[in-house]
Amino acid sequence: MKSLAFVSLGCPKNTVDSERMLGKLTQDGYALTPDAAGADVVVVNTCGFIEPARQESLAVIRELLERKRRGEIGAVVVAGCLAERQRDMLLEAVPEVDQIVGVFGREEIAAVLDRATAGPNEQRSLFRPAPVRAQDDTERLRITPRHFAYLKISEGCDRLCTFCAIPAMRGKHVTKPIEEVVREARELAADGVRELIIVAQDTTYYGLDLYGRVRLAELLRRLERVDGIEWIRLLYCYPEYFTDELVVALATSKKIVPYLDMPLQHISDRALRRMQRRVTRASTEKLLERLRAAVPGLAMRTTFIVGFPGETDAEFDELCDFARSAKFERAGVFPYSREPGTPADRLGDHLPDEVKMARRDQLMGVQQGVAFAWAAGQVGREVEVIVDGPDPEFANHFQSRGTADAPEIDTTVRVKGKNLRPGDFVKAKVTAADGYDLAARAIGAPW
Repeated sequence: MKSLAFVSLGCPKNTVDSERMLGKLTQDGYALTPDAAGADVVVVNTCGFIEPARQESLAVIRELLERKRRGEIGAVVVAGCLAERQRDMLLEAVPEVDQIVGVFGREEIAAVLDRATAGPNEQRSLFRPAPVRAQDDTERLRITPRHFAYLKISEGCDRLCTFCAIPAMRGKHVTKPIEEVVREARELAADGVRELIIVAQDTTYYGLDLYGRVRLAELLRRLERVDGIEWIRLLYCYPEYFTDELVVALATSKKIVPYLDMPLQHISDRALRRMQRRVTRASTEKLLERLRAAVPGLAMRTTFIVGFPGETDAEFDELCDFARSAKFERAGVFPYSREPGTPADRLGDHLPDEVKMARRDQLMGVQQGVAFAWAAGQVGREVEVIVDGPDPEFANHFQSRGTADAPEIDTTVRVKGKNLRPGDFVKAKVTAADGYDLAARAIGAPW
C-alpha cells in the first residue's frame, strides 16, 4: 500500500471535497498517515478565494516541495480552488509539483496519484468542466471530529458579486436533489454525527435551478426526520431568497439551532449596488427584524468587507453605526482584497491598504464591544452545549460549543464537569465570560 498524507485548506465546502477525495483514495488502496514524513505522496487541497488564502496555499506547497528535495516525502499533488483558478501559472510558479487537479477533477484523484507516484509523466494536470448536476459527497473519510459534519447541499454560485471569483472557480449553482442530501445525512448519522452543518456557496438559493423555486425549508423539514441528528446549523444564508416559509421553519424546528450565518458585506445602499448584492439596507433591516421577532435567542453571524473601491468615510461610518445597532452576536471583518478578473478590480477609487486595514481594525473594535457585552449577558444562564473534547489547559474541563457557536469560526464554552466525551450534549450553567468565550459548569448527566 502506498502511504498518503493530506493537507486541507480553506472553507467547509473544501473540507467536504477533501473528505470525498480521501474516501476515494483509501478505497483505492492508499494508506493515510497523519505525518507527511515518509509519505509516498502528499495532497494539498488549496484555497484560491482571496490573496492571503492563495499565499497560504503557496507557502504550504513550497514547504512540502522543500521536504521533497530533502528526500523526506515522495510526490506532491496540488488540488482544489488555487489549481482551478491559476491553472495556467501554477506549474510555472512551483514547477516541482508532480500533478495538479482542478476542483471538478476530484472524482479521478486516485488516477492522478497513481501517475504522481509512478514517476515523471507528460500529463501533469487534470481539469474537468463544472458538472451539470451536483457531485456525490457520500463515502467520505471525514477529517472533522466524529460528532459533527458538514453537509454540502449545492455547488457553485449564480451570484455575480463584483468582488468575488467563486463562480469562476466553482461554476454555476447546481442543487443537489433533496433525496440525495437526505441519503448523505443518514450516512453521516450512522457514522456518529449528531450535529449537521449545512453549507453551500449560497444556501438560501437551494432548489431554484433544479425545482424552479427555492426549497431550503422543505429540505430542512426532511433532515429533521433523520434519526440520530440532534442539531442542524445553517451557514452561508444570503438574505435575498429568505422566504416566509424558511422563517417559520427556523422558528418552529426542534433541531435547527437558533443560529444563522448571513454574510451581508455592507449596509450602505451605494456600496451594495457597487458590490452588486441585489439587496438594500431597508430590506435587510426588515428581514433582521422578522428573524429576531420569530426566533427567540437567535444568534446571528455576518461578515463585512471594508475598504471596497469608492467606499467613502460616510459609508464606512454608516457601516459602523449599523454594526452597533444590529448587535450581531458574531461577525468577521475583512479588508477588501483586489481580485484579478473580477468586475470590482476594474472599478476606480481603490483605497490604500493602510486605509483598509485601519477601517478593519476600527469596525472590529465596534464588534468586539458588541460581542463582549453579549458574552457578559450570558452569565447565570443555563445553556445546552455539545462537547468537542477535553480542554488541554485545565483538568476536568471540556471545550464545548453552545447553539451560538459554529466549530472553528466562533467561540467556545469551557465546561467544568466529569466523564464527558466528545459528542455528548449536556446542560451547563454559565459562570463567567472571558472576552468572547464563556466558562460554565455541567448540570446533570450528559446525553
